[in-house]
Amino acid sequence: MEAEVLKPGMLTTVQDNGRFGYLNQGVLQSGAMDPVAMRTANLLIGNDEMEAVLELTISGPEIHFKEDALIAVTGGGMHPMVNGKTFYLGSPIYIPGGHVLSFKPTGSGMRAYLAIAGGLDIPERMHSKSTYLRAGFGGYQGRALQKGDLLQIQKASERIAKRKDILAEKAGGQACAPGWRANDLRIDDQDRYTIRAFPGTHFERFTNESKKTFFSEAYALSTQADRMGFHFQSENKLILEEAFNVLSEAVAFGTVQVPNEGKPMVLMADRQTTGGYPRIAQVAVVDLPKLAQLRTNETVHFDQITFSKAEELYFQQEDAMRERAMAIQLKWESEEK
Repeated sequence: MEAEVLKPGMLTTVQDNGRFGYLNQGVLQSGAMDPVAMRTANLLIGNDEMEAVLELTISGPEIHFKEDALIAVTGGGMHPMVNGKTFYLGSPIYIPGGHVLSFKPTGSGMRAYLAIAGGLDIPERMHSKSTYLRAGFGGYQGRALQKGDLLQIQKASERIAKRKDILAEKAGGQACAPGWRANDLRIDDQDRYTIRAFPGTHFERFTNESKKTFFSEAYALSTQADRMGFHFQSENKLILEEAFNVLSEAVAFGTVQVPNEGKPMVLMADRQTTGGYPRIAQVAVVDLPKLAQLRTNETVHFDQITFSKAEELYFQQEDAMRERAMAIQLKWESEEK
């Protein structure tokens, strides 16, 4: 199956769970900025949850599907539309051949994820389909999508094809979605502007005042925010007890560095492989999707937790993902009756 990009959107790239095992060779992990949304989009239509999707940033593309398709869009920042009809995020959507998928911006969130049943037919590079923009490889020709690009879609399994047929029978030649959906995955009552983090490698090298400030100050996301890192602004600087030479060490998705200007910078999916700034904290994995959906000037607070708590939250999230997968399966089984 083939789909044509009529408009590319601001930044639309192919991403999966990332490229692992090559940091020692200077190759970035890349992957989805909001991995929960990526996995959920795939689960909704029956793909492997780590299958590559399109990551849409701020504004979505327009895509002409030449044949019938089953898709799902999750995340934030926009709602999917098919020939002018708006659908909810988190719904499986049947699109008849010849129809155009577009997106309507919303006032909340930054990134949406488009999964297509069967998955994108794109070669893997170092065991991943993710786009590594700065190196120009992976994804669709190593770059963001452009007008006129033709997306090749792999043949869906019989099980997925049956799901598409179920919706097609109800559709009457129009796009349609079932009456259920799944999008955000919350495992507690924390709001989206509270980011949990535990002390980093150099936390104790900061002044007591700076340590208190980091976990109490409000930080606004600056315009310096992209897939590599998010720079935050505040009134007070974070200051070291005394200057020291920082050895360049491996960094992770969510590492919080403090550059010379004294304001925190959170490293994101396309971060460098090593970093030479003091590391004051590490964001818990479960809150990385919150960061990915922040918009410029939105304000967050960092809430101090322990490494053990961050680990506990991660396992809770994975349990919740398994429950979500089972719930989606049950919903589809009810559609089949």
